[in-house]
Amino acid sequence: MRTADDWFVYNCWYAAAWTSEIEEGKPLARTYLEKPVVIYRGDDGRYVALDNRCCHRSAPLAMGRIEGNCLRCMYHGMKYDPSGQCVEIPGQARISPNHRVHSYPLVDRGGMLWIWMGQPEKADPDHIPHFEPLEDPYWCGLPKRCYLHYDANWMLIVDNLADFSHLAFVHTNTLGGSEDYAKESAQAVDKLANGFEFERWHRASGQPPYLQKITPWSEDTVVDRRNFVRMYTPGIFLMDTQFGPTGWDSMPEPPELLEFRNCQYMTPETRGTTHFFWEYLRNFRKGEDDVGETLREVMFEGFFEDKVIIEAQQKLLEQHGDFQPRGLASDTALAQFRRVWFEQIAAERETFPEPVDIIKNPVL
Repeated sequence: MRTADDWFVYNCWYAAAWTSEIEEGKPLARTYLEKPVVIYRGDDGRYVALDNRCCHRSAPLAMGRIEGNCLRCMYHGMKYDPSGQCVEIPGQARISPNHRVHSYPLVDRGGMLWIWMGQPEKADPDHIPHFEPLEDPYWCGLPKRCYLHYDANWMLIVDNLADFSHLAFVHTNTLGGSEDYAKESAQAVDKLANGFEFERWHRASGQPPYLQKITPWSEDTVVDRRNFVRMYTPGIFLMDTQFGPTGWDSMPEPPELLEFRNCQYMTPETRGTTHFFWEYLRNFRKGEDDVGETLREVMFEGFFEDKVIIEAQQKLLEQHGDFQPRGLASDTALAQFRRVWFEQIAAERETFPEPVDIIKNPVL
């Protein structure tokens, strides 16, 4: 069984929460890479991420009270500033520099909060994998940005997204539309230093069920579908989808296409659980709330179809650790991602994380 150090890269940006998840005056407790974190927004509008354990007796700071830009533990009243330093202890004048909790770099990009779980001095916001359509008014998103929790290792979700042949069987009545979709494998996979990219076409097919619910075309319109997929470490999936009449890519003047821009972010909670964030934007019927709600519902239906299978995989792999997978030709992308990921882990372990000092006076 792999340890946490065998699974996680720490020195990179992870999706932590949509800003819409952070309620005014209410801290949010969430675990990343098996570390408990509390996120809150101060009076100055800045988002803060701290270790969710008061340094005194490990009471959850997420049960605390936001005071200005600080967070007060509601067990014995210790108050922490955004740097994690305790600035007030009721009934005690002296505050040691050791009365502090860890503060994590946290940055807002287009409504997504990105957290850095490793060495703070290496946290460069310029390296945050921002998805521009989230802030581009040309693209219309869903009524509410979405979150799912998986009882499964995040790498199983990566595997799922890296092989589109599953759409033909898992999503026949939602996102796929036909088992013929499995016969058209990905074109050449571009292997990158931090993941992969590929382009996938499905030509002369009926519109998938989810598109039929919102399309301005007649249901019997035959289309060509193009997906351009990018998957980058640590868990970033981006996809451009285009639908048009058959042969649109070779027409002298291509017609107006129905297009989507899709981002999905996977952040490990633990070795066996995952935070999954997503948004699905479109370039047509913008401003029509009923269209956005229909799209949100059908995408949730499709993602739950994945979730059922992936969580069942996780359970079997935990119960029976002797499984030996047999690869398929369509595994090129997922194999590339796993190779890159574990190489990054091995490289990081040469310098980080450093050994943790043993607590000499444990609470339990």
